[in-house]
Amino acid sequence: MKQLNLPPFKYKVIKQNGKPAIFDVIRKKYVALTPEEWVRQHFVHYLIEHKGYPAALMANEMAITLNGMTRRCDSVLYDTKLQPRMIIEYKAATVPITQQVFQQICSYNFVLKVKWLIVSNGLQHYCCYLHPETQQFTFVKDIPFYEEL
Repeated sequence: MKQLNLPPFKYKVIKQNGKPAIFDVIRKKYVALTPEEWVRQHFVHYLIEHKGYPAALMANEMAITLNGMTRRCDSVLYDTKLQPRMIIEYKAATVPITQQVFQQICSYNFVLKVKWLIVSNGLQHYCCYLHPETQQFTFVKDIPFYEEL
């Protein structure tokens, strides 16, 4: 897998049905090791180990209903009252972060109504804060620590 712009972590990879699978600490099971999953696992470990995000308040592949269709948010962070706080969208390292990617995550936010959105392809990471009063986004320079949210 491709080297990412994220700290390394100790991962577990096995073969499942002849294909590589990586252990997901959030779902507590092995999942297919795709290029996007490689980014997700790196980013989740970065949030937990370097930014203080509680693993117990995170969900991967969170299903939502949008315009009558089921969609899956790559990762969602909740607060201690189990209200969504952040949506994170991952792309494979070979996929550029475009306006379409931001439109995708913003459409998920019509349902979840969070204040924080992050998009990452493992090489570039964009984080923005949605001001509730104005509904305007402000891009922040760095991913905030959990206690700053």
